[in-house]
Amino acid sequence: MRRSTAKKRVLLPDPKYNDVMVTRFVNHLMYGGKKSTAFSIFYNAIDIVSEKTQENGLEIWKQALDNVMPSVEVKSRRVGGATFQIPQEVRPGRKVALGMKWQIRYARERNAHSMDQKLAEEIIAGSKGEGGAFKKKEDTRKMAEANRAFSHFRF
Repeated sequence: MRRSTAKKRVLLPDPKYNDVMVTRFVNHLMYGGKKSTAFSIFYNAIDIVSEKTQENGLEIWKQALDNVMPSVEVKSRRVGGATFQIPQEVRPGRKVALGMKWQIRYARERNAHSMDQKLAEEIIAGSKGEGGAFKKKEDTRKMAEANRAFSHFRF
């Protein structure tokens, strides 16, 4: 029998923007417990976004995050010896986590001098509906569309 689910930990809002989402993003961005370094990377990236777009950097980041969050995904399920990719709606918490992880992953893969610049470029691209994270979202959506015929196998 399964144990009880773990309780969600309450995150403190970040010091500059007083936003819990920023703290959550920084926690995904952090390597080796270096949270202050991750905060400085994020804040510098937001400043670069503000300079390049002449708009509020935090709003651009939130718009980019909304653009890269998936609404559907596919999960594997074995039915009678065959494995099917079954499309499913994404839970709200997982939707945000996937969007953040994809943004960070594709920012790290970019070619630029520093992580600040890479993240800023990915944020700007995401807000315009471009970039690696947005492409990942579209690929996931297309895969779910293609496997729509197997949606009756949902668990």
